[in-house]
Amino acid sequence: MKLTFTKGAGKYDRLDIVAGDGPRAAIDCPKQGIIPHDMVHWAVEAEVAAAGFLRLIARGGDSGQRAALGISSAESVERLVEMFQGEGWSQTVLPDDAFIALYAVTCEDRGDTPLPITGALLTAIRSRMAEVSAQWAAVSVGGKMVLELPAHPQ
Repeated sequence: MKLTFTKGAGKYDRLDIVAGDGPRAAIDCPKQGIIPHDMVHWAVEAEVAAAGFLRLIARGGDSGQRAALGISSAESVERLVEMFQGEGWSQTVLPDDAFIALYAVTCEDRGDTPLPITGALLTAIRSRMAEVSAQWAAVSVGGKMVLELPAHPQ
């Protein structure tokens, strides 16, 4: 699946998705001071085996914002995405044990089942986040950044 992020001049960036069976409706990504939310999804979903928002689109879902609601793996992935967003906003990397504990509490508060998380997984996701953050920072307004969501055995 191909994800094309376009850096906007105003309050939004844009995401265009082309899945194996064709294009999806474009997504406006509100600017948040770090990489777009759905780029965080890419970093997380490229590493975890669970199906989140992007993997569900790759499997034939639409790109509506509510496409993944109610699917337990997608909700668990969303909590993980939120955790990495929090690290990005605060510019603070939590120790792995603190991250895992906070993720578990966040999932419990929302009634979601935490995914199995290891320090190696956190390192891999953080590495992807750092890489795309640097690349996105170098994109000028109106410029594009293309990412591929790797195939992942489910």
